[in-house]
Amino acid sequence: MHAKCMAVKTITIDMEAYDALSHLKAKGQSFSQVIKTHLARKTGRTLLEALDTLEVSEQALDAVDREIRDRDNHRPRIPTL
Repeated sequence: MHAKCMAVKTITIDMEAYDALSHLKAKGQSFSQVIKTHLARKTGRTLLEALDTLEVSEQALDAVDREIRDRDNHRPRIPTL
């Protein structure tokens, strides 16, 4: 079996970018994993997979229902020029 060879690039980032990445990084996670997780291309499939794991409280669903009902009570505003 052949060992997997991984190319490596060194990049320079400022401290603000480093701090932002550090805050996203979980214990045991590499910076490469953080970047891939947060900058990966999102597709319809990834959205559906995320929705499958989403848990929404009854309270949140009730709030959405109220917003939808309230929308019917207000006429849309027509912008004036």
